[in-house]
Amino acid sequence: MPSWKKNPVIYEINTWVWLEELSRKMDYPVTLGNIPEETWDEIAHLEVEVIWLMGVWERSPRGIEISNQHAGNLAGFRAALPDFSFEDNVGSPYCVHRYFVDAHIGGNGGLAKARSQLAQREIRLILDFVPNHLAQDHPWVEEFPDYFIRGDEADLLNDPVTFSRVGDAIFACGKDPFYPAWQDVLQINAFHPGLREAAIETMTAISDQCDGIRCDMAMLLINDVFARTWGTRAGSPPKYGYWEELIPAIKRHNPGFVFIAEAYWDLEWTLHHQGFDYCYDKRLYDRLEHDTAQDIRLHLMADTGFQNKLLRFIENHDEPRHVVAFQPGKNRAAVVVTSTLPGAKLYHEGQFEGRKVKLPVFLRRRPDEPADTDLFGFSQRLLHAIHHTVFKEGTWQLCNATGWSDNASFNNLLAWWWYDTVDRYLIVVNYSPLPAQGHIRMPGSDLTGNTWNLNDVLSGATFERTGAEMHDPGLYVALGPWQNHFLRFFPV
Repeated sequence: MPSWKKNPVIYEINTWVWLEELSRKMDYPVTLGNIPEETWDEIAHLEVEVIWLMGVWERSPRGIEISNQHAGNLAGFRAALPDFSFEDNVGSPYCVHRYFVDAHIGGNGGLAKARSQLAQREIRLILDFVPNHLAQDHPWVEEFPDYFIRGDEADLLNDPVTFSRVGDAIFACGKDPFYPAWQDVLQINAFHPGLREAAIETMTAISDQCDGIRCDMAMLLINDVFARTWGTRAGSPPKYGYWEELIPAIKRHNPGFVFIAEAYWDLEWTLHHQGFDYCYDKRLYDRLEHDTAQDIRLHLMADTGFQNKLLRFIENHDEPRHVVAFQPGKNRAAVVVTSTLPGAKLYHEGQFEGRKVKLPVFLRRRPDEPADTDLFGFSQRLLHAIHHTVFKEGTWQLCNATGWSDNASFNNLLAWWWYDTVDRYLIVVNYSPLPAQGHIRMPGSDLTGNTWNLNDVLSGATFERTGAEMHDPGLYVALGPWQNHFLRFFPV
């Protein structure tokens, strides 16, 4: 396949749930090895360029036992799936037993077949890697116990949430420093040289099965973060960070392999410099959910080179469904924003259809929900629009909005401009619950001297404007609450 395109469009699929639903639909067991061609064609028609098959690795039998004894987990299972039974809990995909594709979903051979079918449609495949922790029954726990953070009887007595007995030994459970430990997994020691060598070997094998990897909670492995979390238990920090060793080793083996970091705490810049191709833009998600258009605009004033390496989203398996997290109208405004910025774009299976239930990743099935056909049509038009070459190879620039002394609503307008030698697109979003008016100026444009048809590719509306008026005072726009223009320019 050719090299990765710029600003790739990624589609996350909850693999186990998806296959369960396909099996019911087809009335025979569907695995990764026998997915119908028409199913792949439907996905390809969405114009997505990368599939993230979330949760393909072997899930831990011990992890299932632990989660079935956890009152909080069980309450979450029943809230999402009212007719939940214990058979529905197939274990967390982030409690990895072994890095082999689970036999239930087709094994390594099934994954190879799915990858081949995707490649025929020029769609790439990414999978998960969970660097911070492993299941209690992972083979390394017995074979290489020093790969993990260890504890003693006093630790277990004083902090039974963070420490757990496995056989005759006591280990620390996997942990984010701001939350209680996850009791179904054990914490690896990112400073241990043997662990790093084993991680490189594991990742090398993974890189032969896919085109990229999404690294769970990648910032936890940064030397400074890991040292603050575990102190002297981890030993002295090595000279180089975990990712500074792992990523170059894999890219020597597979130069085109892409690394994506799930990242929080404004550590994206650090992870970029340690080798990641893309990092989650969680800060943008939070601003879209809670902040104003001006806050979002300030976020987008970051260096374009930095923004090119961010991954934008309004939904994934960790976040609430967007139709729940964002009020009606705002959810569409937010997805227009994230879809038309530089960097990678992530969409979550069920997002286009307006699913509302945030499903715990442990579960093999989900409740039936009616599809929002209007939202699906809008999403499909948006994906087709951003598939255009200018959104891959063109130039992106933030635009200024201006207004009047007695009307400050222009401050609620977000606008940017994509262009190349052939095409010009202007995106304007009123990111507020009130009407907004203003003038938009497009930097570096050569619109003067022509009259232009502006075709809104999402609504179908067409406007005619002169280049002179768009140059000064700027293109006048008036948008209702949460509305947008996605304008393609044609000379008359």
